[in-house]
Amino acid sequence: MRFKIASALIIITCICCMSFIQDGKKKIVFFGDSITELGVNKGGYIDLLNNRIANNGQTNQFELLGAGIGGNKIYDLYLRLERDVLDKAPNVVVIWVGVNDVWHKSMMGTGTDYDKFGLFYDAVVQKIQAKGTRVILVTPAVIGERNDQSNPQDGELNLYAKWIRQYAAQKQLTLVDCRKLFLDYSIKNNPKQLDKGFLTYDRVHLNDAGNQLVADAIWEAIK
Repeated sequence: MRFKIASALIIITCICCMSFIQDGKKKIVFFGDSITELGVNKGGYIDLLNNRIANNGQTNQFELLGAGIGGNKIYDLYLRLERDVLDKAPNVVVIWVGVNDVWHKSMMGTGTDYDKFGLFYDAVVQKIQAKGTRVILVTPAVIGERNDQSNPQDGELNLYAKWIRQYAAQKQLTLVDCRKLFLDYSIKNNPKQLDKGFLTYDRVHLNDAGNQLVADAIWEAIK
């Protein structure tokens, strides 16, 4: 009889522990544009993070969800925030946006003016934080990989990235500074000032090396 009771208690304890582990899983949503949309594909930075989590035996600790849509700018993120992020009840949201806000100004005549970018960005962060969710910010990386500031959009990318850095410091938010990471990498690896082929395949979207660099940097922020 005692053996049966002890066995039952062990089973109940195991079930409770399993439930606790499942309930304790940290849900992380990656919110952004086509770079994040591609990040869930095989070899993308979100896929690489999932592989790392699996290799570490931490699949019961993390759940990663991609919420990237190609062409999105900060106001697109604002408009779909409830449906694509908040309704999923995440513990952490990683915001990576800004390239299209700059790039589309010259490419399509749209984009986002600097002052409006900050207003929308702050509104997105405040809505996420109102749910008690942690926010991690990522600066836009590159539109061209030359490191001598001769890429056409370097000036504006620097301006928008600087705003995000200052905002992160002001709000005491975790920052992954991809703008600086990519520039530092280019300085070491791109002496001929080529505009792609090091961390991107088309000046913007990540190749294998770029996905790995981003995955490593974001892992340091979320682990």
